[in-house]
Amino acid sequence: MAITVVQKSDLSVRKRNPKVAMVLAGGAISGGAYTLAGLKALNDWMVNKDVTDFDIFVGLSAGAFIAAPIAHGISVEELLKSYDGRSARFSQLKPLDFYHPNWGEFVGKPLKLAFDSMAMLPRFAVNFTTAMVNPEQRYLASLIEFLRHPNWRTADAFLKVLVRMTTTSTRIPSPFNYIPSGVFDNRQLEVYIRENLERNNKKNDFAELYHRRKKSLYVTALDLDTAERVVFGHDENNELTISEAVQAATAMPGFFKPARVRGRDYLDGGITSTSNIDVAIDHGADLIVVYNPFRPVKNQLNVRYYKELGTYASDKDRLSEDGVMAVLGQAFRALLHYRLHRVLKRYEQLPTFKGDIVLLEPRLEDGAYVDINPLSFFERSKAAEQGYLSVKKALSRDHSNLRNIFGAYGIESTMVFVDESAKKIQETPYDEDVISILGKERIKRDIRLAM
Repeated sequence: MAITVVQKSDLSVRKRNPKVAMVLAGGAISGGAYTLAGLKALNDWMVNKDVTDFDIFVGLSAGAFIAAPIAHGISVEELLKSYDGRSARFSQLKPLDFYHPNWGEFVGKPLKLAFDSMAMLPRFAVNFTTAMVNPEQRYLASLIEFLRHPNWRTADAFLKVLVRMTTTSTRIPSPFNYIPSGVFDNRQLEVYIRENLERNNKKNDFAELYHRRKKSLYVTALDLDTAERVVFGHDENNELTISEAVQAATAMPGFFKPARVRGRDYLDGGITSTSNIDVAIDHGADLIVVYNPFRPVKNQLNVRYYKELGTYASDKDRLSEDGVMAVLGQAFRALLHYRLHRVLKRYEQLPTFKGDIVLLEPRLEDGAYVDINPLSFFERSKAAEQGYLSVKKALSRDHSNLRNIFGAYGIESTMVFVDESAKKIQETPYDEDVISILGKERIKRDIRLAM
């Protein structure tokens, strides 16, 4: 785990009534597990505070799926226990909740294409026959010219006439318009969040959440038809319930079909911004902790030119040799990562920003995690293990600096509990036991730290 800090406040001054924000970026299914375990490590590191005690929560994509229960006070440990069905408060997310086929479009789209084609044929036949005998269309003239002098020029002229007549006679249904808009349907994710909030007697409403806990939850998505970012929250757009906003925010294009909620189509909030740090800052956050589980793979190659073979060769496989998904995955990770760091640079240079930002994300060398397919449901335990150990290493490496930053906001910290849990994880041979370790809630103690 790499930690990037934008430190703009005066750390010698103890902050009065500061607002602390947690911003959770996307990461799909394995990234969500990686994030949850990392938040568990952060919880163990903080002595007198829990992530559920933060004031502002901003989530997009998988981050929204995690931020919603945390903002309601559901502990990270409880969410981790739900992974293997051991939680008494949160039900286990099942594979069909995530991989729910888009049956409606896979069945309905071909049927609609067949129906539209059959309905179009009689009208098309009449219009096309009429156009054939119309001298102005030059159909017969171009056909005769091609038959007399068959070459590319006459063939091109005839095809242009044919295409013009075909497209103007009647609109022919394009097969591309009938391809399903996504492989899976994420409506079950909305059901999962809604039912679990009800199970815990939590109101599925942004305004009620703020009224009851004084915690602000913001979920971002993209309105597909307007291409505009939508921020859902108690003092923003509050037309949707929290679970509906999570459905809107998690609709990864291509993988999930657009989330149609109350008549509007939404896509993954990560399309417009990697983390939406600005949402937290615009709502008064002083300290912003950002968790981004996506980072590009560093596949360092040694490339040599072999004169005798007349070609270049590398010492190991290139990413492109793993197929189109590896290429798209690297492109997507790079886009999110570099866009996020441009935002950090902007706030670092912005004179009016006087707060602090702490970004946690995988290191380029964290191959054990970045090699996990983000959409792999059954590698969540492995991702969780890597998430905890990675954050533990980062906190150890930057403990002194982070202690000063968090301390200015009244948050005390220690590595004692983190080291203890990390040791248990490293001694555990089975993934299931790792989740069990991470799912144990730690009782916070009033520890006076030596500064």
